[in-house]
Amino acid sequence: MKFGIFYEHQLPRPWSDGEELKLFQDALDQVELADKLGIEYAWEVEHHFLEEYSHSSCPEVFLAAASQRTKNIRLGHGIKLMPPGYNSPARIAEEIATLDLVSNGRVEFGTGESASRAELEGFNINPGERRAMWRETVEQVCNMLAMDPYPGFQGKYFSMPVRNIVPKPVQKPHPPLWVACSNRDTIHLAAQLGIGALTFAFVDPEEARHWVTDYYETFKNECVPIGHTVNPNVAMVTSFSCHRDAEEAFRRGFDGFKFFQFGLGHHYAFGSHKPGRTDIWKQYEAVKAAMGAEALDFLGGGGEGIGTPDQLRKHLRKFADAGVDQTVFIQQGGKNKHEHICDSLELFSKEVQPEFKAEIEAREKRKAEELAPYIEKAFQRKQWMKELTDDEIPAYPAYGAMVAQIDPSTLDETARTRAERWARMRAVLKEMEEKERAGAR
Repeated sequence: MKFGIFYEHQLPRPWSDGEELKLFQDALDQVELADKLGIEYAWEVEHHFLEEYSHSSCPEVFLAAASQRTKNIRLGHGIKLMPPGYNSPARIAEEIATLDLVSNGRVEFGTGESASRAELEGFNINPGERRAMWRETVEQVCNMLAMDPYPGFQGKYFSMPVRNIVPKPVQKPHPPLWVACSNRDTIHLAAQLGIGALTFAFVDPEEARHWVTDYYETFKNECVPIGHTVNPNVAMVTSFSCHRDAEEAFRRGFDGFKFFQFGLGHHYAFGSHKPGRTDIWKQYEAVKAAMGAEALDFLGGGGEGIGTPDQLRKHLRKFADAGVDQTVFIQQGGKNKHEHICDSLELFSKEVQPEFKAEIEAREKRKAEELAPYIEKAFQRKQWMKELTDDEIPAYPAYGAMVAQIDPSTLDETARTRAERWARMRAVLKEMEEKERAGAR
């Protein structure tokens, strides 16, 4: 089983000058440290307007910065919001390809549809259509990354003419695909489409086993890849705080993880939010005072990733045995301190990770051999987007000197001379094209 770290860029109130700067710089330091320690993945979310819970609205910028401070760690969009109201599909393709180039081929392309009222209504997106938007755009972005040129598309949620998307990614035909999953139905869909399942539901090992079994059985029997390659993987997000003293691990990590869950519930489930004014941390502390720390389990489980190295080893072994491919740590939550996060990562990498890392090569070999015939059948079921022949690729002339039609006599001498040169060049090129067509006949 591999391991990752996960970032929402949480910043509970009260806020003071310089805190966001420190938050981002600390996170970059943590990713750099994780890379040196051999942690395999760093995941960064995309959220908008979710005060305190997530100040991560431009993951592509953060991941690009992280790429220049690291060598090996995989850089994951966890996730990129796919409805066109958030991001133009062509721009997503360009960003993913560019990030893959500046990171030397280390991008994991996580996707999602969004679910919070703050975000969906903030971008005028119909909540009832977000899944259909996600499905349409994921498929087309993969086509844009892989095809030369992209044949164009007339869809329900976006349309564009024939264009060649540049640059192209290092990883061919495109980086590994993932989708955020908060329930078993989405995990099932991920398997059907050949996408990695990035699960944000906090489950016990036995429940994880059911999810993993369902995912791989569905992948083997029903997969029709939405992309040009498949990524059969299940990753699970969990809490994280590691210290030799269990009580100290709890003291350092519990509040951060429970605030993560409380902030999620506030923005997605039970909260009422006044932009720029609601104090979510204050509400969290009030609930904790009224109910007691242990009673906060009403928010959900997942706190077993907080403890000593031996406790974490036993906890993670259960998930590895259940078939989980990657465990992703929520170490930056609430008011968790940068120094404690780094201490936890160093202790984990020294005393827990090595035994799991030693198993990776043999495990991945067995998995690849087992899935190979099913992957072949999956691609036989796929309906590919039709490539254009050279004759089918339309040509479009440049606008010329001006977008608007302007009387040449109104141009100054320099502009008129430039326009005349362009006209002559266009005529020469047209003559050459006609000669080539005649020669072909």
